[in-house]
Amino acid sequence: MSATAETIRITSSDHSTKSVPDLNTVKTKMKATWEDGDYAGFATYMEPGAIDILDGWNIENDVTLLDIGCGSGQSAIPAARSGRKVTGVDIADNLIEHARERARYENLDARFDVGDAENLPYEDNAFDVVISMIGAMFAPGYGKVASEMGRVCRSGGRLHMANWTPDGFAAAMFGCVARYTPPAPGVQPPALWGVEDVVIQRLGDDFTDFTLERKFYPRWIYPFSTSELVELFRQKFGPVKRAFDSQSPQGQDRLRAELEDIYQAHNIATDGTTEIRGEYLNVSAHRK
Repeated sequence: MSATAETIRITSSDHSTKSVPDLNTVKTKMKATWEDGDYAGFATYMEPGAIDILDGWNIENDVTLLDIGCGSGQSAIPAARSGRKVTGVDIADNLIEHARERARYENLDARFDVGDAENLPYEDNAFDVVISMIGAMFAPGYGKVASEMGRVCRSGGRLHMANWTPDGFAAAMFGCVARYTPPAPGVQPPALWGVEDVVIQRLGDDFTDFTLERKFYPRWIYPFSTSELVELFRQKFGPVKRAFDSQSPQGQDRLRAELEDIYQAHNIATDGTTEIRGEYLNVSAHRK
């Protein structure tokens, strides 16, 4: 898929909310959700695109790099192959163990830790580069996440994020899932990390020289139909799996039909396979 990019003019707005959720409860549920299914298997279809995005960030090879919300290593493992000293952190124990196994198998200089993006287990100024590939955006305490990214990144270092936008495929899918398994009251939508002015508001205290571009996730391809893709998400992708598991047979049929409509609406393939056109916000900035 050829990616198109549009540089967005930044405007200021307030996305605050009066509700205050119990974040510990939210994170406990979130951890269980991401540990459900088989995200490591699911992520194999997205890894080629993650590598393209990583390459586009032009990160030097001789740096210390932290990948927040690293999952099963789909960005951290390729980053380590280039000689970077990589650390990955994720809330899901089983995904971290999978990433460790991959690193051991390839004999890579990579460390993987179970940890919370809102309370990172690292010293101040520990990393030259901090990245998050569709990861940190899901942590509910966005203010703490932003502060922690600034704390662990050295002065002059770089931050790179890829975050789903509110207008793209992922937001439509998660919006559908939320109608069946509603989020906790007061939790802000993760896709706000895909809004340009919100990113600057959240990160502006610690970072500067922002480059924000809306792009489409590259090489997001499945060699089968959208109906089969729904089944893949149902079996392997925790949030969708849990939505299905919570429903009656009739509810599952409705959810399946809604998801297939969403997947088809964002499918640009015409040969019976699926190529998702999913918009994300590419974020790059320097630590002050």
